[in-house]
Amino acid sequence: MAKKKLFGNNIKPSCKYCELGIAGEGDKIHCSKMGDVKAYDSCKKFVYSPLKRIPKKELQPVSYTHLTLPTKA
Repeated sequence: MAKKKLFGNNIKPSCKYCELGIAGEGDKIHCSKMGDVKAYDSCKKFVYSPLKRIPKKELQPVSYTHLTLPTKA
């Protein structure tokens, strides 16, 4: 059985959260292998770094305390 990764197994490669990249100005990333690239580029040297990934925020649960259910007459 495959081990589940921190943010799931289906993470698309992106220079934005690659171990080899360092954030630059705007959407630029300075890669130690490829030089300056855009944040959403990727290459075969991609090494996933979970500490650089910012997960999507969870939705706040909806409160149903103010709802009234219909009663039988």
